[in-house]
Amino acid sequence: MTIRATNQADVIPLRPLPAAADPAPPALPPEPLWRDLVGEVLRRERRAQGRTLKDVSEASRISMAYLSEVERGRKEASSEVLAAAARALGLSLADVLALAGERLVSLTAARTRSRSRTLGTVGGRRPAGTAGPAGPMGGVLLAA
Repeated sequence: MTIRATNQADVIPLRPLPAAADPAPPALPPEPLWRDLVGEVLRRERRAQGRTLKDVSEASRISMAYLSEVERGRKEASSEVLAAAARALGLSLADVLALAGERLVSLTAARTRSRSRTLGTVGGRRPAGTAGPAGPMGGVLLAA
């Protein structure tokens, strides 16, 4: 057996590929990333207080460049960094995480509604007699 033959493997797609004539389904909004949500909360709170990035950077002892990257969702900050930024804004780490969690819930709900429309539901519910990905009994659908 040649090296080429041993390096080849059968690939089984997890989902069937759409036929060439089938129109592509509308794209869903991208899954929100935690770092984007936390950065959004920090930036929104800083701006609501009328504070500059430099001011919060100095108060939190986080470099202005790094804090900017965190706010823009470019860096995944440690819990120590997030706690320092939160304290500089007069918040607790729990406050920042709760606000980010609320935003995640609202974005996920919007994404689920968008997915429901894509899958052919009516008024947020599937037509009678059909079973969706959650099964005939319903339940929570988490999309990856």
